[in-house]
Amino acid sequence: MTPCVAISMGDPLGIGPEVVALALTDLKVRSMLDPVVFGDKATLQRAAELRGVPFEARVVQVGRVSAQPSSEEAGAAAIEYVDRAARTVVAGEAKALCTAPLSKERVALRKPGFVGHTEHLAVMTGSPVAMMMAGPRLRVVLASNHVRLADVPEKISVEKIGFVIGLTAQNLRDRWGIANPRIAVCGLNPHAGDRGLFGDEDLRIVAPAVEAARAKGLEVTGPHPADGLFPRAASGEYDAVVALYHDQGLIPAKLLDFAETVNVTLGLPWPRTSPDHGTADDIAWQGKANPQPMISALLLAARLAQR
Repeated sequence: MTPCVAISMGDPLGIGPEVVALALTDLKVRSMLDPVVFGDKATLQRAAELRGVPFEARVVQVGRVSAQPSSEEAGAAAIEYVDRAARTVVAGEAKALCTAPLSKERVALRKPGFVGHTEHLAVMTGSPVAMMMAGPRLRVVLASNHVRLADVPEKISVEKIGFVIGLTAQNLRDRWGIANPRIAVCGLNPHAGDRGLFGDEDLRIVAPAVEAARAKGLEVTGPHPADGLFPRAASGEYDAVVALYHDQGLIPAKLLDFAETVNVTLGLPWPRTSPDHGTADDIAWQGKANPQPMISALLLAARLAQR
């Protein structure tokens, strides 16, 4: 049987409704999962009409949103779609969650302090989590997520990096079927600090975390200079890379395979995926959005749910 996947429609002012409508016409998507969309049916139908495709998926109507919502209305609606879809997965009525993009800025108008799906779902479920970008050539997991660069050294620790290494290994075994995952950890500083020449964090924090993980039997190495590590990982030398901050990991992942790279939340009780892009307000409702990232996210949600 194909798994039921709960889908949040995304921000009605962004490209979410459009890419959801298009993705659900893809033959492979239709063959691999049973979709149920949480959002506004009229908005989804308008998006389908814009692209000249039928919209036949089940929709759970969540409130009502106007055809031209304000920023606050759009943000409030988008996060409510996520919450309703997630609660359905928590209740066991769906096997995975796939979230279309929302605007952090617009959600924060209603929920001050909101910084993203990953952190929101972690709080909702009480789960310690990490963000993975999973593509055909590269999987990258972040030790810190949506924090400003100046705060990164304070956000990483031996314990936090060790947790992310362990969570990555567990998910690669359980959900990707990799019996003995090979994991590489980036250094924080240029050249991984060059033995303290460019800061001591790699010697003081990263290296002990790697050694502790190795002592637990994990196949992990580092800290590696990030600039040289990513080409090796993309060629297949490693099954995943642990990056220490947002742009260190996401730039190479998106540069290599933007349309096929999927945002996956590790640590939740069930699979959650999302396309690796935002609401793309500059092209929203112009009939230009590319559905391939949403297709990739839905297919991966189905594959992970089947495991």
